[in-house]
Amino acid sequence: MSTQPEAPFSHGSTPKTAVLYCNLGTPDAPTAPALRRYLAQFLSDPRVVEIPRIVWKAILHGIILRVRPAKSAAKYASIWTSEGSPLKVWTEKQAKLLQGHLGERGHKISVRYAMRYGQPSIASTLSALRAEGVTRVLVLPAYPQYSGATTASVVDDVANWALKTRHLPELRFVNRYHDDPLYIAALADSVRRHWAAHGRPEKLVMSFHGMPARTLELGDPYHCECLKTGRLLAESLGLSKTEYVVTFQSRFGKAKWLEPYTEPTLKKLAAEGLRHVAVICPGFSADCLETLEEISLEARDAFLQAGGQKFDYIPCLNDDPAGMRALSALAERHLQGWPTQEAPDAGGLQRQRERALALGAKD
Repeated sequence: MSTQPEAPFSHGSTPKTAVLYCNLGTPDAPTAPALRRYLAQFLSDPRVVEIPRIVWKAILHGIILRVRPAKSAAKYASIWTSEGSPLKVWTEKQAKLLQGHLGERGHKISVRYAMRYGQPSIASTLSALRAEGVTRVLVLPAYPQYSGATTASVVDDVANWALKTRHLPELRFVNRYHDDPLYIAALADSVRRHWAAHGRPEKLVMSFHGMPARTLELGDPYHCECLKTGRLLAESLGLSKTEYVVTFQSRFGKAKWLEPYTEPTLKKLAAEGLRHVAVICPGFSADCLETLEEISLEARDAFLQAGGQKFDYIPCLNDDPAGMRALSALAERHLQGWPTQEAPDAGGLQRQRERALALGAKD
């Protein structure tokens, strides 16, 4: 096994701590070539597609990467901003705000963001942190609910980097925060604000990213954690079981996925006579293609065309202050035991001792 060259070891250097905030990823541009590169990496992950490699490789390169990139590029183009991909813009902003929040609480640490697929990569960001002398890294995936296809895949990527690294930093991982009280409170607060501005709907639809149904059968906790998030959010809002529904979106392929599906559910609600629905996506930490295009555009059209009259999309937490406080509290909790504050200089310690002695003499 070969490892990357290391900088000369520095004796007596001060340990440094960092948080690596990891999101799913995004193409570099809303173009077919960029989508082809992105999808090739994403859909080649055995955590994402769990079918025999030989069979899947033929399907991926023989069909999907020939057809899907152009279609996906058009969807990305519909939500692309002057700053770039919404997911990347929000994730970068969240990392900066997280460092600020932790700094205000006295923690002198670096917070960097990375993407599991696309750029900046987890490996390149970890290498950059090591070059800066970071000796402890908290890996914080942006996924509230744990899944093998998301959270575990981040751990895989960190492990792959570690295999090529001689001098490893101490590593910690956050697996989930689906039932964190501050996270639930931030979601509930965002819903209340939206209702105050746009009116209360007849039904709140909580749409989570879908997973193949067999993942539940194989022991993945994702489905259960989504349901728990939905139940806790409903309880915080004081909703009865008839006033909300948990659904799953973003199906891929012909296999059965977690149900009920989001778009068919919206069509059914409209057919049953519901005029006003609001949709929130609690499993997404930042707005992205799946929320801005699939929900706010496609699902909206489906509901209205099926007879609904008003469709509200409640944005992700993004840079919401309550959401950032929840994220910083989560990070702080997992950083416990690591020195993340600058020690006072020797002269300062001596002055503190002298002052304490003087006060004691006066007493």
